[in-house]
Amino acid sequence: MKSPVLVILAICLALLAGCSRPPQAQSTQATTTAEERIQQIPPADAQKPGETHDTKTWRNPYLLVKKDGIWLVDLQNNEERPVASDHVLDALAALPASAWPYGRVVAAQEVGTSGSDHDRVAIRKNRAILAGTLEGAKVQINWLPSA
Repeated sequence: MKSPVLVILAICLALLAGCSRPPQAQSTQATTTAEERIQQIPPADAQKPGETHDTKTWRNPYLLVKKDGIWLVDLQNNEERPVASDHVLDALAALPASAWPYGRVVAAQEVGTSGSDHDRVAIRKNRAILAGTLEGAKVQINWLPSA
């Protein structure tokens, strides 16, 4: 005859083996990419003053292209924040809808173009990266004169 301890142990093991964690609930809301969030912004509105060369009246996102990268300008607080070129769409997608009154258009400006040849090459490279990224996301660019 089997020992009662072994029988109880076998029953406990069988019960534990039969128990499993409930499946984790999968999110019904799929995670959206930065590009998908930007696509939710209406296209640039030709009826609104989106073509301007005055940053004081510009209300949409404003980017600076410098030798050391791309910077997002907060015009209300007069602050510049560096943004890695592969995170530009993330930074723009994180902005509230109220930051896009002209629709899906940004102002961009090259800064420091009077520097060395090396600096100008770096600025052109960063401009090309920015342009390709934004054009791929169907974001219009209003290029301002270089500073």
